[in-house]
Amino acid sequence: MEALRLSVVLLAYLGLALGGLPGFRMNRAGVALVGGSFLLLLGTFDLEEAWHALDAETLAFLFGVMVLNAQLSYAGFFGLAAEALLRLAKSPFSLLVLLTFGAGLLSALFLNDTMALLLTPLVVRVVQGVGLNPVPYLLALMGAVNTGSLLTPTGNPQNILVASLSGLGYLDFVRNLWLPALLGLCLQVLLLALLYPEARSLKPLPPLPPLRYRLHPALLRKGLAVALGLLLAFLLGYPMAQGALVAAGLLLFTRRLRSERYFQRVDWELLVMFGGLFLLTEGVRRLGLAEALLPLAATPLGLLLAATSLSLLISNVPAVLLLAPLAQSPEDWLLLAGGSTLAGNLTLLASVANLIVAEGAGKEGVRMGFREHLRFGLPLTLLSLALLYALL
Repeated sequence: MEALRLSVVLLAYLGLALGGLPGFRMNRAGVALVGGSFLLLLGTFDLEEAWHALDAETLAFLFGVMVLNAQLSYAGFFGLAAEALLRLAKSPFSLLVLLTFGAGLLSALFLNDTMALLLTPLVVRVVQGVGLNPVPYLLALMGAVNTGSLLTPTGNPQNILVASLSGLGYLDFVRNLWLPALLGLCLQVLLLALLYPEARSLKPLPPLPPLRYRLHPALLRKGLAVALGLLLAFLLGYPMAQGALVAAGLLLFTRRLRSERYFQRVDWELLVMFGGLFLLTEGVRRLGLAEALLPLAATPLGLLLAATSLSLLISNVPAVLLLAPLAQSPEDWLLLAGGSTLAGNLTLLASVANLIVAEGAGKEGVRMGFREHLRFGLPLTLLSLALLYALL
């Protein structure tokens, strides 16, 4: 029985690493849930223990942020913000800088995958409309949504998980991670300017083409009011999961937009994957497999390298859950968040946000190559990880 349980865990993490199991039509969410249910079947834990293994705060926090993003997306906020930023660009280099820091800030306030999805078609149309090579600007978008999301607990799913499990507040993230995030964004501008001479040009740009998006003022006013109220609540120390769930309730209480429209924008697949991963992690704990990771994370540097390596092998959220029992101090939690986030810059396949940008660009006729990304992502990841470690 013990061997069967161990096999289930190993197969599940293999599926998470590959994005599915060969011969089976399952993605990472399916693999995580099936793995957790098989552990339940094999008596690793019972149903009541499985419910206790789920972290309700993380799931509520993630759900609330998704509902807020849905409101702002339907209202046209992200198109409006992108247009305001891109209209300020007067040269190819200023466009690169504004895109990097604008997308980074938006990703810090909202989920990075959402920003990747919404901004990619806008960026491609703008750069093609003014006759620029879209590749450096798409690389800038990939790097910005990853690095910028490091700044806050709401920037990406693994930060949400770290905040829920560690008890670190919104200001704890910002106070400790603003400088690594800022320097990481500066690094990517420098690298892209070195790699792509046309992107560092100061030659004036022609007028930018108009961006196509719908603006709904009433939805926008309500969405911004709730978002600002939620941010203020976070800064004042209100429980983040509770605040996000209350914000979702306020947004769903409306006569303007049907509830199912919000629910269509909620990433249920990600929530299911989180649930399955909580069960898998409980199985790892009960089987005593977590002890095998102790040598990897015996020091802060070891923890950072373990978080980075495991994020590349099995994805960032499973890596955080596996290493969470080894985090003993606030600095450990921040290194765990930083390593799992910055690892996403290494290759084109290292983060979901990268794949979203590449897929969105492909729909617009722009192809992104693995090698093209690697020559930018490899130095960016190594340098930004070194900065993170030095500053923390």
